[in-house]
Amino acid sequence: MQQASPKLDDYADVKAYLYSLKYFGAKYGIDRMRLLSRELGAPENRYPILHIAGTNGKGSTAAMLDAIYHEAGYRTGLFTSPHLVQLGERIQVDRRILSQEKIVQGVRELMPVAEKLAKVDPDDAPSFFEFLTAMGLLTFAEEKVDVALVEVGLGGRLDATNVVTPELSIITSIGYDHTEILGDTLTEIATEKAGIIKPGKPVLIGCLPKEAEDTIRRIAKERSSPLYSVTAEYGCDDSNYPATNLAGHYQRRNAALATMAVEILSEKLPVPREAIRRGLSRVVWAGRWDERHLSDGKTIIFDAAHNEEAASMLEENLAELEKKLGYKPIVLCGSLGTRRASAILAAVARHAREIVLMHPAQQRALSFEELEAAMPRDFAGKTRRAKVREVIPTPGVCTVGNPGETVVATGSIYLLGELMEALYYATPPAEQDLQDGPGNKRLQK
Repeated sequence: MQQASPKLDDYADVKAYLYSLKYFGAKYGIDRMRLLSRELGAPENRYPILHIAGTNGKGSTAAMLDAIYHEAGYRTGLFTSPHLVQLGERIQVDRRILSQEKIVQGVRELMPVAEKLAKVDPDDAPSFFEFLTAMGLLTFAEEKVDVALVEVGLGGRLDATNVVTPELSIITSIGYDHTEILGDTLTEIATEKAGIIKPGKPVLIGCLPKEAEDTIRRIAKERSSPLYSVTAEYGCDDSNYPATNLAGHYQRRNAALATMAVEILSEKLPVPREAIRRGLSRVVWAGRWDERHLSDGKTIIFDAAHNEEAASMLEENLAELEKKLGYKPIVLCGSLGTRRASAILAAVARHAREIVLMHPAQQRALSFEELEAAMPRDFAGKTRRAKVREVIPTPGVCTVGNPGETVVATGSIYLLGELMEALYYATPPAEQDLQDGPGNKRLQK
Protein backbone atom coordinates (compact mmCIF):
# COMPACT_ATOMS: atom_id res chain seq x y z
CA MET A 1 0.00 0.00 0.00
CA GLN A 2 1.41 3.37 -1.07
CA GLN A 3 2.06 5.70 1.86
CA ALA A 4 0.18 8.98 1.59
CA SER A 5 2.16 12.14 1.06
CA PRO A 6 2.51 14.21 4.23
CA LYS A 7 0.45 17.36 4.53
CA LEU A 8 2.41 20.58 4.26
CA ASP A 9 -0.18 23.04 5.50
CA ASP A 10 2.20 25.17 7.54
CA TYR A 11 5.77 25.52 8.77
CA ALA A 12 5.23 23.00 11.58
CA ASP A 13 4.27 20.38 8.98
CA VAL A 14 7.31 21.26 6.90
CA LYS A 15 9.65 20.91 9.88
CA ALA A 16 8.15 17.52 10.71
CA TYR A 17 8.67 16.39 7.10
CA LEU A 18 12.29 17.60 7.05
CA TYR A 19 12.93 15.87 10.36
CA SER A 20 11.65 12.61 8.88
CA LEU A 21 14.30 12.85 6.14
CA LYS A 22 17.03 12.36 8.74
CA TYR A 23 16.21 8.66 8.62
CA PHE A 24 16.94 8.42 4.90
CA GLY A 25 20.27 8.28 3.13
CA ALA A 26 22.01 5.33 4.76
CA LYS A 27 24.30 4.83 1.76
CA TYR A 28 27.17 7.19 1.01
CA GLY A 29 27.74 8.79 -2.37
CA ILE A 30 26.31 11.52 -4.57
CA ASP A 31 24.29 9.39 -6.98
CA ARG A 32 21.04 10.34 -5.21
CA MET A 33 21.97 14.00 -5.36
CA ARG A 34 22.77 13.73 -9.07
CA LEU A 35 19.35 12.20 -9.68
CA LEU A 36 17.64 14.93 -7.69
CA SER A 37 19.56 17.68 -9.47
CA ARG A 38 18.72 16.21 -12.86
CA GLU A 39 15.02 16.08 -12.02
CA LEU A 40 15.20 19.75 -11.03
CA GLY A 41 16.89 20.74 -14.28
CA ALA A 42 20.39 21.12 -12.78
CA PRO A 43 19.80 24.55 -11.19
CA GLU A 44 23.45 24.74 -10.11
CA ASN A 45 24.46 25.29 -13.73
CA ARG A 46 22.62 28.63 -13.98
CA TYR A 47 25.11 30.79 -12.04
CA PRO A 48 28.84 30.82 -11.18
CA ILE A 49 29.80 28.90 -8.03
CA LEU A 50 32.79 28.93 -5.72
CA HIS A 51 32.95 25.58 -3.91
CA ILE A 52 34.69 25.62 -0.52
CA ALA A 53 36.02 22.64 1.46
CA GLY A 54 38.42 22.37 4.39
CA THR A 55 38.79 21.18 7.96
CA ASN A 56 38.50 24.72 9.30
CA GLY A 57 37.86 28.15 7.82
CA LYS A 58 35.49 27.24 5.03
CA GLY A 59 32.51 29.04 6.55
CA SER A 60 34.50 32.16 7.35
CA THR A 61 36.02 32.18 3.86
CA ALA A 62 32.57 31.80 2.30
CA ALA A 63 31.27 34.70 4.42
CA MET A 64 34.22 36.87 3.37
CA LEU A 65 33.63 36.12 -0.29
CA ASP A 66 29.95 36.88 0.12
CA ALA A 67 30.79 40.23 1.73
CA ILE A 68 33.27 41.15 -1.02
CA TYR A 69 30.95 40.30 -3.89
CA HIS A 70 28.09 42.08 -2.15
CA GLU A 71 30.24 45.22 -1.80
CA ALA A 72 30.99 44.96 -5.52
CA GLY A 73 27.28 45.06 -6.31
CA TYR A 74 26.67 41.39 -7.08
CA ARG A 75 23.61 39.46 -5.92
CA THR A 76 24.99 36.65 -3.81
CA GLY A 77 23.89 33.21 -2.68
CA LEU A 78 25.42 31.60 0.41
CA PHE A 79 24.98 27.95 1.36
CA THR A 80 26.51 26.80 4.67
CA SER A 81 25.93 24.23 7.41
CA PRO A 82 25.05 23.59 10.13
CA HIS A 83 22.78 26.39 11.30
CA LEU A 84 23.13 28.03 14.71
CA VAL A 85 19.50 28.78 15.58
CA GLN A 86 17.27 28.93 12.49
CA LEU A 87 17.22 26.49 9.60
CA GLY A 88 17.04 29.35 7.10
CA GLU A 89 20.59 30.43 8.04
CA ARG A 90 21.85 27.68 5.73
CA ILE A 91 20.42 29.32 2.58
CA GLN A 92 20.92 33.06 2.22
CA VAL A 93 20.49 35.50 -0.64
CA ASP A 94 22.27 38.82 -0.16
CA ARG A 95 22.85 37.66 3.45
CA ARG A 96 19.13 37.43 4.20
CA ILE A 97 18.29 34.06 5.68
CA LEU A 98 15.63 31.99 3.97
CA SER A 99 12.28 32.85 5.54
CA GLN A 100 9.84 30.28 6.89
CA GLU A 101 7.51 31.14 4.02
CA LYS A 102 10.26 30.44 1.49
CA ILE A 103 11.17 27.18 3.22
CA VAL A 104 7.54 26.06 3.04
CA GLN A 105 7.40 27.02 -0.63
CA GLY A 106 10.67 25.20 -1.33
CA VAL A 107 9.63 22.00 0.41
CA ARG A 108 6.29 21.97 -1.40
CA GLU A 109 8.18 22.31 -4.67
CA LEU A 110 10.77 19.63 -3.91
CA MET A 111 8.73 16.99 -2.09
CA PRO A 112 6.92 15.64 -5.20
CA VAL A 113 10.28 15.26 -6.94
CA ALA A 114 11.75 13.42 -3.96
CA GLU A 115 8.72 11.12 -3.79
CA LYS A 116 8.95 10.40 -7.52
CA LEU A 117 12.55 9.22 -7.09
CA ALA A 118 11.66 7.17 -4.02
CA LYS A 119 8.88 5.36 -5.92
CA VAL A 120 11.41 4.08 -8.44
CA ASP A 121 13.91 3.07 -5.75
CA PRO A 122 13.39 3.72 -2.01
CA ASP A 123 17.17 4.08 -1.62
CA ASP A 124 16.99 7.15 -3.86
CA ALA A 125 14.88 9.09 -1.36
CA PRO A 126 16.98 12.19 -0.60
CA SER A 127 18.51 12.57 2.83
CA PHE A 128 17.94 15.66 4.96
CA PHE A 129 21.19 17.32 3.83
CA GLU A 130 20.63 16.42 0.17
CA PHE A 131 17.14 17.90 0.31
CA LEU A 132 18.44 21.17 1.79
CA THR A 133 21.32 21.27 -0.68
CA ALA A 134 18.87 20.96 -3.55
CA MET A 135 16.66 23.64 -2.00
CA GLY A 136 19.64 25.97 -1.77
CA LEU A 137 20.79 25.41 -5.34
CA LEU A 138 17.24 25.82 -6.65
CA THR A 139 16.64 28.94 -4.54
CA PHE A 140 19.76 30.59 -5.95
CA ALA A 141 18.59 29.88 -9.48
CA GLU A 142 15.10 31.23 -8.82
CA GLU A 143 16.51 34.32 -7.10
CA LYS A 144 18.86 34.86 -10.06
CA VAL A 145 22.01 35.27 -8.01
CA ASP A 146 25.13 36.50 -9.80
CA VAL A 147 27.42 34.21 -7.81
CA ALA A 148 27.00 31.51 -5.15
CA LEU A 149 29.35 30.53 -2.35
CA VAL A 150 28.76 26.87 -1.52
CA GLU A 151 30.33 25.31 1.57
CA VAL A 152 30.96 21.56 1.67
CA GLY A 153 29.09 19.77 4.44
CA LEU A 154 31.57 16.97 5.16
CA GLY A 155 34.69 15.89 3.29
CA GLY A 156 34.19 16.77 -0.35
CA ARG A 157 34.35 13.83 -2.74
CA LEU A 158 31.03 12.31 -1.71
CA ASP A 159 29.37 15.37 -0.21
CA ALA A 160 25.98 16.30 -1.67
CA THR A 161 27.30 19.70 -2.74
CA ASN A 162 29.79 18.00 -5.05
CA VAL A 163 27.25 17.88 -7.86
CA VAL A 164 28.33 21.43 -8.71
CA THR A 165 30.92 22.31 -11.32
CA PRO A 166 32.43 25.46 -9.83
CA GLU A 167 34.38 28.27 -11.42
CA LEU A 168 36.86 27.75 -8.57
CA SER A 169 37.38 25.11 -5.88
CA ILE A 170 38.88 26.26 -2.58
CA ILE A 171 40.47 24.03 0.08
CA THR A 172 41.07 26.17 3.16
CA SER A 173 42.90 23.80 5.51
CA ILE A 174 43.55 20.12 6.20
CA GLY A 175 43.61 18.67 9.70
CA TYR A 176 42.45 15.68 11.70
CA ASP A 177 38.68 15.74 12.01
CA HIS A 178 35.93 13.23 11.24
CA THR A 179 38.71 10.65 11.00
CA GLU A 180 36.21 7.85 11.57
CA ILE A 181 34.75 8.78 8.18
CA LEU A 182 37.45 10.57 6.16
CA GLY A 183 40.48 8.51 7.20
CA ASP A 184 43.26 8.47 9.77
CA THR A 185 46.02 10.12 7.72
CA LEU A 186 46.38 13.57 6.20
CA THR A 187 46.76 11.91 2.80
CA GLU A 188 43.40 10.16 3.15
CA ILE A 189 41.68 13.30 4.43
CA ALA A 190 43.24 15.47 1.71
CA THR A 191 42.10 12.98 -0.94
CA GLU A 192 38.51 13.32 0.24
CA LYS A 193 38.70 17.13 0.31
CA ALA A 194 40.35 17.17 -3.14
CA GLY A 195 37.32 15.34 -4.49
CA ILE A 196 35.80 18.78 -5.19
CA ILE A 197 38.48 19.54 -7.81
CA LYS A 198 36.90 19.36 -11.25
CA PRO A 199 38.81 18.65 -14.48
CA GLY A 200 40.25 21.82 -15.98
CA LYS A 201 38.81 24.05 -13.24
CA PRO A 202 41.24 25.98 -10.99
CA VAL A 203 41.77 25.16 -7.32
CA LEU A 204 43.05 27.44 -4.57
CA ILE A 205 44.65 26.04 -1.41
CA GLY A 206 45.39 27.57 1.97
CA CYS A 207 48.26 26.88 4.37
CA LEU A 208 48.40 23.08 4.38
CA PRO A 209 50.67 20.43 5.89
CA LYS A 210 53.17 19.19 3.29
CA GLU A 211 51.65 15.70 3.14
CA ALA A 212 48.21 17.15 2.41
CA GLU A 213 49.47 19.74 -0.07
CA ASP A 214 51.45 17.13 -2.00
CA THR A 215 48.31 14.99 -2.28
CA ILE A 216 46.18 17.86 -3.54
CA ARG A 217 48.83 19.01 -6.01
CA ARG A 218 49.02 15.49 -7.44
CA ILE A 219 45.24 15.26 -7.86
CA ALA A 220 45.04 18.73 -9.41
CA LYS A 221 47.75 17.76 -11.90
CA GLU A 222 45.92 14.54 -12.79
CA ARG A 223 42.78 16.59 -13.51
CA SER A 224 44.62 19.34 -15.44
CA SER A 225 43.38 21.85 -12.88
CA PRO A 226 45.50 24.98 -12.39
CA LEU A 227 46.54 25.23 -8.73
CA TYR A 228 47.02 28.46 -6.77
CA SER A 229 48.51 28.65 -3.27
CA VAL A 230 48.13 31.29 -0.56
CA THR A 231 51.59 30.57 0.80
CA ALA A 232 53.13 30.96 -2.66
CA GLU A 233 51.52 34.40 -2.91
CA TYR A 234 51.81 35.70 0.66
CA GLY A 235 54.41 33.52 2.36
CA CYS A 236 53.97 32.08 5.85
CA ASP A 237 54.00 35.27 7.91
CA ASP A 238 50.44 36.17 8.92
CA SER A 239 51.40 39.85 9.15
CA ASN A 240 51.69 39.88 5.36
CA TYR A 241 48.10 38.72 4.96
CA PRO A 242 45.09 41.00 4.29
CA ALA A 243 43.34 42.48 7.32
CA THR A 244 39.77 41.61 8.29
CA ASN A 245 37.42 42.58 11.10
CA LEU A 246 37.06 38.92 12.15
CA ALA A 247 39.27 38.27 15.20
CA GLY A 248 42.27 35.95 15.15
CA HIS A 249 45.44 35.81 13.07
CA TYR A 250 44.10 32.72 11.31
CA GLN A 251 41.24 34.80 9.89
CA ARG A 252 43.84 36.75 7.94
CA ARG A 253 44.68 33.50 6.18
CA ASN A 254 41.03 33.13 5.25
CA ALA A 255 41.06 36.77 4.10
CA ALA A 256 44.00 35.94 1.84
CA LEU A 257 42.06 33.00 0.38
CA ALA A 258 39.05 35.22 -0.30
CA THR A 259 41.22 37.93 -1.87
CA MET A 260 43.04 35.48 -4.13
CA ALA A 261 39.78 33.76 -5.12
CA VAL A 262 38.31 37.08 -6.25
CA GLU A 263 41.47 37.91 -8.17
CA ILE A 264 41.55 34.51 -9.90
CA LEU A 265 37.97 35.04 -11.13
CA SER A 266 38.36 38.76 -11.89
CA GLU A 267 37.88 38.28 -15.61
CA LYS A 268 34.47 36.65 -15.15
CA LEU A 269 33.46 38.55 -11.99
CA PRO A 270 35.33 41.88 -11.85
CA VAL A 271 35.72 43.36 -8.37
CA PRO A 272 37.38 46.71 -7.53
CA ARG A 273 40.20 46.58 -4.98
CA GLU A 274 38.25 48.89 -2.71
CA ALA A 275 35.32 46.43 -2.65
CA ILE A 276 37.70 43.71 -1.45
CA ARG A 277 38.95 45.95 1.36
CA ARG A 278 35.44 47.01 2.38
CA GLY A 279 34.13 43.48 2.25
CA LEU A 280 36.90 42.11 4.46
CA SER A 281 36.34 44.93 6.96
CA ARG A 282 32.57 44.30 7.21
CA VAL A 283 32.29 40.51 7.39
CA VAL A 284 29.55 39.14 9.61
CA TRP A 285 29.96 35.52 10.67
CA ALA A 286 28.15 34.44 13.81
CA GLY A 287 29.83 32.15 16.32
CA ARG A 288 33.43 32.87 15.35
CA TRP A 289 35.00 34.90 18.19
CA ASP A 290 31.69 36.69 18.13
CA GLU A 291 31.33 39.29 20.92
CA ARG A 292 27.84 39.96 22.29
CA HIS A 293 27.12 42.57 24.99
CA LEU A 294 24.41 42.30 27.67
CA SER A 295 22.59 45.05 29.54
CA ASP A 296 24.56 44.44 32.77
CA GLY A 297 27.79 45.21 30.96
CA LYS A 298 28.70 41.55 30.65
CA THR A 299 30.24 40.32 27.38
CA ILE A 300 29.77 36.82 25.98
CA ILE A 301 32.15 35.67 23.26
CA PHE A 302 30.85 32.78 21.14
CA ASP A 303 33.57 30.82 19.35
CA ALA A 304 32.97 27.48 17.66
CA ALA A 305 36.03 25.25 18.09
CA HIS A 306 35.15 21.75 17.02
CA ASN A 307 38.51 20.02 16.40
CA GLU A 308 42.22 19.98 17.23
CA GLU A 309 43.21 22.56 14.63
CA ALA A 310 40.50 24.92 15.88
CA ALA A 311 41.70 24.36 19.47
CA SER A 312 45.06 25.97 18.67
CA MET A 313 43.27 28.95 17.11
CA LEU A 314 41.02 29.20 20.17
CA GLU A 315 44.04 29.24 22.47
CA GLU A 316 45.58 32.09 20.50
CA ASN A 317 42.44 34.18 21.02
CA LEU A 318 42.10 33.18 24.68
CA ALA A 319 45.70 34.20 25.38
CA GLU A 320 45.13 37.60 23.81
CA LEU A 321 41.83 37.99 25.70
CA GLU A 322 43.45 37.14 29.04
CA LYS A 323 46.17 39.71 28.39
CA LYS A 324 43.58 42.34 27.41
CA LEU A 325 41.28 41.70 30.39
CA GLY A 326 43.95 41.25 33.01
CA TYR A 327 42.17 38.16 34.36
CA LYS A 328 41.27 34.63 33.30
CA PRO A 329 37.64 34.39 32.09
CA ILE A 330 35.02 31.76 32.84
CA VAL A 331 34.61 29.43 29.87
CA LEU A 332 31.52 27.41 28.91
CA CYS A 333 32.40 24.30 26.94
CA GLY A 334 30.70 21.29 25.35
CA SER A 335 31.96 18.98 22.63
CA LEU A 336 31.22 16.13 20.25
CA GLY A 337 34.00 13.53 20.37
CA THR A 338 36.62 12.67 22.97
CA ARG A 339 39.62 13.58 20.80
CA ARG A 340 38.15 17.00 20.09
CA ALA A 341 37.21 17.60 23.72
CA SER A 342 40.70 16.75 24.97
CA ALA A 343 42.31 19.26 22.61
CA ILE A 344 39.78 22.01 23.31
CA LEU A 345 39.76 21.57 27.09
CA ALA A 346 43.57 21.54 27.18
CA ALA A 347 43.60 24.92 25.41
CA VAL A 348 40.81 26.31 27.59
CA ALA A 349 42.39 25.11 30.85
CA ARG A 350 45.48 27.23 30.29
CA HIS A 351 43.44 30.45 30.14
CA ALA A 352 40.29 29.94 32.26
CA ARG A 353 39.75 30.40 35.97
CA GLU A 354 36.59 28.28 35.81
CA ILE A 355 35.27 25.82 33.22
CA VAL A 356 31.54 25.18 33.01
CA LEU A 357 30.96 21.84 31.29
CA MET A 358 27.83 21.65 29.16
CA HIS A 359 26.02 18.92 27.23
CA PRO A 360 24.57 20.01 23.86
CA ALA A 361 21.26 18.37 23.01
CA GLN A 362 22.82 16.29 20.24
CA GLN A 363 23.05 12.53 20.06
CA ARG A 364 26.83 12.58 19.57
CA ALA A 365 27.53 15.10 22.34
CA LEU A 366 29.82 13.98 25.16
CA SER A 367 28.21 13.41 28.53
CA PHE A 368 29.27 15.33 31.61
CA GLU A 369 31.21 12.28 32.76
CA GLU A 370 33.07 12.04 29.43
CA LEU A 371 33.89 15.75 29.49
CA GLU A 372 35.21 15.45 33.04
CA ALA A 373 37.40 12.52 31.99
CA ALA A 374 38.84 14.67 29.18
CA MET A 375 39.78 17.51 31.54
CA PRO A 376 43.53 18.14 32.05
CA ARG A 377 44.57 16.72 35.41
CA ASP A 378 46.63 19.81 36.25
CA PHE A 379 43.79 22.33 35.90
CA ALA A 380 43.80 24.29 39.14
CA GLY A 381 40.57 26.22 38.60
CA LYS A 382 36.99 25.32 39.35
CA THR A 383 35.02 22.88 37.18
CA ARG A 384 31.27 22.44 37.33
CA ARG A 385 28.35 21.16 35.27
CA ALA A 386 25.47 23.27 33.98
CA LYS A 387 22.50 23.11 31.65
CA VAL A 388 21.73 25.81 29.09
CA ARG A 389 18.73 27.12 31.03
CA GLU A 390 20.80 27.34 34.19
CA VAL A 391 23.31 29.56 32.40
CA ILE A 392 20.72 31.60 30.48
CA PRO A 393 17.38 31.33 32.33
CA THR A 394 15.67 34.13 30.39
CA PRO A 395 16.53 36.14 27.25
CA GLY A 396 19.27 38.67 27.83
CA VAL A 397 20.36 37.20 31.17
CA CYS A 398 23.53 35.16 31.79
CA THR A 399 24.06 33.84 35.32
CA VAL A 400 27.74 33.05 34.80
CA GLY A 401 30.33 35.64 35.74
CA ASN A 402 30.00 39.04 37.38
CA PRO A 403 28.49 42.18 35.80
CA GLY A 404 31.00 43.77 33.48
CA GLU A 405 33.00 40.55 33.05
CA THR A 406 33.66 38.59 29.86
CA VAL A 407 32.52 34.98 29.49
CA VAL A 408 33.58 32.70 26.62
CA ALA A 409 31.36 29.95 25.16
CA THR A 410 33.20 27.47 22.97
CA GLY A 411 33.37 23.94 21.62
CA SER A 412 30.49 22.52 19.62
CA ILE A 413 28.62 24.86 17.29
CA TYR A 414 25.47 23.09 18.48
CA LEU A 415 26.11 24.28 22.03
CA LEU A 416 26.59 27.84 20.76
CA GLY A 417 23.30 27.62 18.89
CA GLU A 418 21.42 26.50 22.01
CA LEU A 419 22.95 29.29 24.08
CA MET A 420 22.13 31.92 21.45
CA GLU A 421 18.58 30.64 21.16
CA ALA A 422 18.11 30.96 24.93
CA LEU A 423 19.78 34.39 24.98
CA TYR A 424 17.80 36.04 22.19
CA TYR A 425 14.44 34.30 21.72
CA ALA A 426 11.47 34.55 24.09
CA THR A 427 9.80 31.97 21.85
CA PRO A 428 12.58 29.63 20.70
CA PRO A 429 12.52 28.57 17.02
CA ALA A 430 13.16 25.02 18.31
CA GLU A 431 15.13 23.96 15.24
CA GLN A 432 18.09 22.30 16.95
CA ASP A 433 16.59 18.91 16.03
CA LEU A 434 16.97 19.91 12.37
CA GLN A 435 20.70 19.32 12.40
CA ASP A 436 22.55 16.80 10.30
CA GLY A 437 25.57 14.89 11.51
CA PRO A 438 28.02 12.44 9.95
CA GLY A 439 27.48 8.73 10.27
CA ASN A 440 29.84 6.29 11.91
CA LYS A 441 31.44 4.47 9.01
CA ARG A 442 34.11 5.21 6.46
CA LEU A 443 33.30 6.65 3.08
CA GLN A 444 33.56 4.09 0.32
CA LYS A 445 36.78 4.39 -1.65
